This record gives sequence, structure tokens and C-alpha cells, in this order.
Amino acid sequence: MTTNVAVETTPEIPLWNDPTQDIGTRVSALIDAMTVEEKIAQLYGVWVGASDEGGEVAPHQHDMEEAVDLDALLPAGLGQLTRPFGTAPVDPALGALSLLRTQTRIAAANRFGIPAVAHEECLAGFATWGATAYPVPLSWGATFDPALIRRMAAAIGRDMRSVGVHQGLAPVLDVVRDARWGRVEETIGEDPYLVGSIGTAYVQGLQSAGVVATLKHFAGYSASRAGRNLAPVGMGPRERADVLLPPFEMAVREGAADSVMHAYTDTDGMPSAADEDLLTGLLRDTWGFEGTVVADYFGIAFLSTLHGVAGGWADAAGTALRAGVDVELPTVKTFGAPLAEAVADGRVPEALIDRALRRVLLQKARLGLLDADWSPVPAALRGADLDDPDALRGTVDLDTPENRELARAVAEEAVVLLRNDGTLPLARPRRIALIGPNATEPTAVLGCYSFPQHVGVHHPETPPGIDLPTLEDALRREFPDAEFTVVRGTGVDDGDTRGIAEAVDTARRADVVVAALGDRAGLFGRGTSGEGCDAESLALPGAQQHLLDALLDTGTPVVTVLLTGRPYALGRAVDEAAAIVQSFFPGVEGTTAIAGVLSGRTNPSGRLPVSVPRGTGGQPAGYLGARLAQASDVSNIDPTAAFAFGHGLSYTSFEWGELTVERPQADTDDAFSLALTVRNTGERHGTEVVQLYLHDPVASVVQPVQRLVGYARVPLAPGEARRLRVTVPADLASFTGRDGRRVVEPGELELRLAASSSDARLTAKVTLTGPARQVDHTRRFHARFEQEPTHLAL
Repeated sequence: MTTNVAVETTPEIPLWNDPTQDIGTRVSALIDAMTVEEKIAQLYGVWVGASDEGGEVAPHQHDMEEAVDLDALLPAGLGQLTRPFGTAPVDPALGALSLLRTQTRIAAANRFGIPAVAHEECLAGFATWGATAYPVPLSWGATFDPALIRRMAAAIGRDMRSVGVHQGLAPVLDVVRDARWGRVEETIGEDPYLVGSIGTAYVQGLQSAGVVATLKHFAGYSASRAGRNLAPVGMGPRERADVLLPPFEMAVREGAADSVMHAYTDTDGMPSAADEDLLTGLLRDTWGFEGTVVADYFGIAFLSTLHGVAGGWADAAGTALRAGVDVELPTVKTFGAPLAEAVADGRVPEALIDRALRRVLLQKARLGLLDADWSPVPAALRGADLDDPDALRGTVDLDTPENRELARAVAEEAVVLLRNDGTLPLARPRRIALIGPNATEPTAVLGCYSFPQHVGVHHPETPPGIDLPTLEDALRREFPDAEFTVVRGTGVDDGDTRGIAEAVDTARRADVVVAALGDRAGLFGRGTSGEGCDAESLALPGAQQHLLDALLDTGTPVVTVLLTGRPYALGRAVDEAAAIVQSFFPGVEGTTAIAGVLSGRTNPSGRLPVSVPRGTGGQPAGYLGARLAQASDVSNIDPTAAFAFGHGLSYTSFEWGELTVERPQADTDDAFSLALTVRNTGERHGTEVVQLYLHDPVASVVQPVQRLVGYARVPLAPGEARRLRVTVPADLASFTGRDGRRVVEPGELELRLAASSSDARLTAKVTLTGPARQVDHTRRFHARFEQEPTHLAL
């Protein structure tokens, strides 16, 4: 049977299918031609799984939802297909064929030939079987390198679009407020500027490949009480405006993100999915967002079941639509028959349906899905024999050498050297004791939204589909002449101490110990990090601290290697370990990157995107605190970090100097300018990360002691110096004032040029003059760093 891959059209192209016409006019004409049932059908998705035989997708049965009858739904149309590749293992080529055939069926079944938007997860790469698993977002933050993350996101987007995917559910722009929260690994860090600048780069990269980026979770999800997943949020409007919202502002304005996902949580009693001031007043009316707002999975139903602000499915649907939610995901429930009945009896105005529908259809038009020449055949299958699925198997490679090289580049830049007494780089050790639960575990480099950890765990009979070298594999390749003894010692979280004695004996006979510790990613309690895997304290899981302390007692130098999804307190190791290497779930090339740092093949340049605590309690902490959040004589809890935000060591040394403040005074609508010189005074090439913090000593409302407002990576050869000129707009000093509006106030400021939030190298005292000035989301977001031509010291 020949697969029909063309959508039949009449000789006269309908207005809505004519790409030469104005897009708004096309969409208006289509809306006018649709019935209420057809309109509503475009506002929901159906959760499906692609066929590994290349046949049409099958509805996915989730324990929270009833079965879906596609035959009954499709004549009215369908807005979205949920995770056809990310629901079960499927060969990429056959998954693409399955999606192609399904899109053909969807388009043929409805009067207007409209296909569905297919969306997938892509928090650390395209979350499908056989695709490259890149480092998690917390590692993106550790790079302090937006350009590299933009390249990575573009590669992810190209892979997704090549097999027929239109939308990616990333990036996560939640700012870490409590490191106990299980989803810290999915965030970019604890600073809004870092999150915003890196997240916006990801949006730009993904959308450059023709894939819609989805900002999540809007807004407040990461600030839940006690770090518990999906717990209430109690912050005030000023903290929300100054900490949680700026990354979304930046990604909407500079990234032109085309979709936003509402958060599950309620803030001060208002669920995000019901918050019209947030989803319409702020996001659309103020910021000018023109894309779609999609529901976090089951989030509209949660208005009734979890939040208690809706009396049933129809009430939940109407509440969400009024607030500004356009699409129900992952599958139809409240936006189906309950919404249709509510429109029919007048409880929900049809105008709300039309408003959401216009946004959905405009997005489909931008994706080319309304064009008369639309074809369901994705790039990966063009020219292939679509009638021979067996011949297609294995022909689409989503884990190419180019992908792996890019994954390695991100992993290498993200490795953070926290401590080093000179033991690293290892100088050809003869006997290495490799000890710990993550020494031989292939998946220790993967986050909870990687396909093997997210879906593959439910299919143990299926191999992971990607090469995952263990840390042992990587170290044996890196040190081929060394003698290795590998001992587990204890599990990640089993608390078993029976193997510690063997680990101690092994350590005493070695020249150096590499202690491979950390997390296991999973979901809803299946791991120590990930969605629903929140921590009671920031102690290393299980008996790992006990193992680490026992190794330190041996006297053999201990290099602690951490493969984690969050920062942990490390006890004595902070002061006694020979070295500490932190890597946040670094992806498929992560162990190779770590091995390169241990050997010195790679000079580490990563910087902490989150503070590493000294104590296991005292949360929430983080560097972005006001004066009352610092250590004091009136509390016995000292929240001072063991390793501060922005910290990271190198195998070379840098000297900062020659600070000149060229414009120490500026009006509140102008900018400061200054310059400094950074010199590599060591014997090998290295990259310094110059961080710019702003300190406002006197303001009309309480401010953080300091906050990051800019940064630059500065690569330098031995003896090389580079002059940096920095322009700092007054807008960067803005904050939410007493009346709830963002303001730049006159007064004295400090601009701290620093190697971390606790290591200011140069300080410029500057003054803002003139009247206080109100600013909004169109304000300038960035300090401009200009690196002048280099010169070598004589």
C-alpha cells in the first residue's frame, strides 16, 4: 500500500492556505469558517506514542486520564500531538514515519487539512531514544557561555525538526530559591541575570532551527515552600518581579520565544493557570508576547483537583481560558466536551475560544502548517522509500559525531574545579583507587529528563540507544599506564556501609583516590535528583559522606568528583580533600570531560551557577540575599557558602588590574564606563570569567547585598593580557520600588569586578545623578563588554 503524503486541495486555494496573503487575514478567514467544535479541537493535545513499526501513533494511556478515541476526535481536527517520540523507545526513522502517517491522517480527517503541532521535551537534548543527551541546564549555567549554549540549542532544534517535531518544552527559566527542590538540575542557576542570558541564548538557538521554544514554568514554581515539588509559593510581588520574572522578560523580548507554559503552583493563593494579571495583563498586554500559552501537563484540571478554585472540568477550562491559557496539554480533558457544553449554554463566551484559537492558528501559520504546499514528510525522510519501514530502520542518526563534539564542549566548559591543593592535574599516577557509587554507573551523567532516565527505565529490555562511557572507562583511557582498583564503597542512597572497609583498604594502597559520588536522576522518588525527588537536607545522599570521611582519614590524597543535580554540603572535604571537581549531570561526553580535567588535558573554566553550602541545613540560602540574610551575631545558623556563586578555579593564574573609571558619574538614563586589564600570569592557556556585580548601599526598599549584572569569558594564552572596556547602563541598577513600579534611583553605587560573588578583585565607586526614573521591560538588560586586541607580556 502506498503511503499518501499529500494533502489534497481544490484548484482554488482557500485564503487561509495562501502563504502570499497577510497571516492575520488568513487566520481570521479560517476562524470565520470553523464551527465551535472545530475551534475547540485546535486547543488541546492528545498524548501518543509513535509506532516502532512505522504505523500510525497510538494514544498513550496515562493513569491520570481516560482513554482517547482518535477516530471520534479527528474529524473536528487536533491541535497538538504530545510526545510521539518521547513516550516509548522507537527507532528515529520509524518514529518519523509513524508521525508522518499520523499527520497525513489528521490533515485528511478535518475539513481544513490542518495538521497538529508535535511537541517534545528537550531540557537536555531531544528526549527520544538514540538522541544525544547533552548536559543538563545547571551545566549550561556553569559555562557562563551563551554563545555555546545557543549553538547547542540549534543542534537540538535541527534534530527535532528533521523528524517532524515543531515545539520543544524548554528552557526552564525558574531561578533556584531552595537547593532542596528536586528540579534544581533543570534550572540554569540561582541568579536571574545568568538564567535570563543563558536561557535566552537557548531560545534563540532552538527557534533558529524552526522549533518553537516554550518558557517554563511561568511563574514561581522554583520558590515553593521547603523546596517541595508543587508546594505553595508565599513570596511577595517585589521578590517575584525582581528575581523570578526578569529571565522571562528577557526571553520574550530578546529571544522572541513563541510559547510559555504556566506553572503548577499558586503564589499567595493564586494559581498561575488562573492568574489573568500574570498570563494576560503582564505577559501579553505589558510585555507584548504574541505566542501561545500552554498548560503544564494536567495543570488545568489541577485548578479543580489540587487548587480548589474551580468547581469542575468546565469551570476549570473557563477559568484557564479567561486567564490566558490557550492549549490544554498533555491530552484532552477539560477543553473537550466540558468546554463545548459550557460554550453551548453560555457559561464560557465563544470569544474566549476565538482569542485562544487565533494565537494557535497564527503559530501554526508561522510554522508553515497552514500553507497549501505543506507536506508531512520531514527532512530526515525526504527521498526515502516510505513503503519499506524495515529499510528505514537505523537510517536516521540523532547522535552524530558533531553532536557528541558539541556535547563534549559544553561538558568541558561546565566542569567546575572547586578546590585544588596542587594534586590536580594528576601527574601520571601509578596506582589509582576509583571508589564510589558513580564510578561504574553509565547513567550517572544523565538528568531526569534524559530519555534513558525519564522513559527508558520503564523499558529495561531496551538498550539506552547511546554510548555512555562510565567514569572508569574514561579514566582508563585517560591514564592508560595507571593501575586501577575499583570499589563501590556504598550506593547512592541505600545507606549501606558494609563496603566502606574495603574502600579504605584500597585507598591506603593507592597513590591517589578518585571518589566518584553524587546523585541518581529519576522522577517522583525514583532518584535523589529530579522532578519529585526533593531533599530533606543538603547532605550527600545515603552513606556517601560517611564513605568520603573514611577516605579522607586514610591520608591518601582524595580527589572528590561529584556527578550531581544540585549542590551538596561536603563536610570535611571542603577543607581536607586534595581536590573537588563538580559536574552537574554532564551528559554523554561528561566522563570524558571530567577525565580531561583530572589529567590536565583540559584547563577547567566552569563557574558555579549555584552556591555550594557549608552546612546541610539553613535553607533556603544562595548568594542573592539582603543584609539580614547574611551571617550575624543574633542567629546560630551561618548561611555563608563553602563555595560561592560564580566560584571556579583554573590550572593557571590571572592578575586583574589597571582599573580606570572613565565615566564615574551618569544620569539615571545614561551609562557608566570603565576598563580593566586581565593578564594570564601562569604557564598554560586558560579562560577567566570576569563577573560584574552591583551593590546599592542605600535604596528606598531593601536590596540584595549584590547582584550579578554582567559577565564575560576571557581566553588568554600564557603571558597574554587583554583590556576589557565595560559599559554599564543605569537601567541595570533598577529595582521594584515602594509603589510596585521599577525605578532607577539617584545615589552612590559600587560596581564590583569579581571572580565570584565572594571574590571582588576591583571595585569602582560610581554615582547616579538626576531624578528617579521609571523603567519597564524595554529597559537595557546587559552591560557591554568589549575585549581589545591582546598583547603578550615581555
